[in-house]
Amino acid sequence: MPIYTGRGDQGQTDLRNMERVSKDSRRIEAYGTVDEVNALVGVVRPTGHDDIDKHLREIQNHLHIVQADFANPQPDEDDPRITEDHVDEIEDIVDEANEELDPLQSFILPSGSEPGAKLHHARAVCRRAERRAVSFSAEEAGVNETAIVYLNRLSDALFTLARLVNKREGVREENPEY
Repeated sequence: MPIYTGRGDQGQTDLRNMERVSKDSRRIEAYGTVDEVNALVGVVRPTGHDDIDKHLREIQNHLHIVQADFANPQPDEDDPRITEDHVDEIEDIVDEANEELDPLQSFILPSGSEPGAKLHHARAVCRRAERRAVSFSAEEAGVNETAIVYLNRLSDALFTLARLVNKREGVREENPEY
């Protein structure tokens, strides 16, 4: 099967239900930005830390579900959807990582080791994906609000994992100067 079809040459794309929409629609912006997050998470793997890599692989699978969820304006019961269980999994990742970290006392500069800095970058793009999803949900009814909550928690997880990688690699956190 060829990768190119030509169907998108006029600035339109298909949703999961085969409805044609503009490539600059808020829906497409939302799940396209989620795709960016997924690609950035893929760039950081492997981090050199098996437990973190396992979490990141699971996150990448979740992000595919978010994309499928956002691409489907009329989901059936058996269609991929983000659920509270996915949110709980992300919260568990954050809680587990925080057990190994010193409490956060102030803002930190997004930097550090190569995998740590890449995770900070993924976190920033995840925040943008969340903003795009909020905008898209304000425009269209029936958006899975749990997917937006998931993106919010995911940005926290990516931040926490960046801190954890940096700690394990002996990189000291830097605070901004005001």
